[in-house]
Amino acid sequence: ALPDHLPYVTGCIGLLGTRPSYDLMKDCDTLLVVGSSFPYPEFYPKIGKARGIQIDVDGRQLSLRYPMEVNLKGDSAETLAALLPMLRQKTERGWREDIEKGNQKWWREVEAGAMNTAKPLNPERVFWELDSRLPDNCILSADSGTTANWYARDLRIREGMMASGSGNLATMGAAVPYAVAAKICFPDRVSIALTGDGAMQMNGLNSMITAAKYWKEWADPRLVCLVLNNRDLNMVTWEQRIMTGDIKFSASQDLPDFPYARFAEECGMKGIRVDRPEAVGQAWEEALSANRPVILEAITDPDTFILPPHI
Repeated sequence: ALPDHLPYVTGCIGLLGTRPSYDLMKDCDTLLVVGSSFPYPEFYPKIGKARGIQIDVDGRQLSLRYPMEVNLKGDSAETLAALLPMLRQKTERGWREDIEKGNQKWWREVEAGAMNTAKPLNPERVFWELDSRLPDNCILSADSGTTANWYARDLRIREGMMASGSGNLATMGAAVPYAVAAKICFPDRVSIALTGDGAMQMNGLNSMITAAKYWKEWADPRLVCLVLNNRDLNMVTWEQRIMTGDIKFSASQDLPDFPYARFAEECGMKGIRVDRPEAVGQAWEEALSANRPVILEAITDPDTFILPPHI
């Protein structure tokens, strides 16, 4: 709804979210929820600290996650338009300025995290290098898993772009079919799928066969599929570490290695394989300037840890 480059847009919220969003919710005195069923109460303000207003077209969602003082059932755009004349501009901007400073600090921390060394490649570095190279009006789709963490935190969505993920049920295997669908609907725009090797082996490879069939019909042939190849169902591995203390249950977590870049070449597309941090930027530039669909295979470290915005 709002471009991420605005200084007061704090990005995502929740386990995959940002520290500025956590601070904003913790310190606010009024909470306005528009068309969201975000379910995690630990990331809302403490009950009684903030006054709540919620707008939703589905009345069953009202006050479901937080005790709202005002519940407004209706279309979001129409309801906001009706509320707009009632707003008064505040002259005291101190709290907002603090949030903006926190936002600037956060992006410095994100960059520092992306530059951490890993064996052989930090997956966050792959997303950080993409952020500054995102084409105007591109369409992004992210899969579930650790991919969603880096997508949520490291990519700043600009005006004109479209971005989606597998939100409600966090179903694996959404990114590549979403990207192919985007090219069918908008054949003149760049489509970028961001996925892990688990989801790629589920159905991403099949969907790229579909791209190989149709790409010559597209006004712009560029569809880039990033695969984080770490031979691990990595999000569940981290959940096991966090929730049970187990290091890893290899029988369920290990994935067979697969030559994703070579697969692309066999299908008449372009394949790029990268396993050195200094080569990541060039790999993205090569992928985004290709004259056909691309599978960009990044050999990443499964032990790169994921931290919540607040512990």
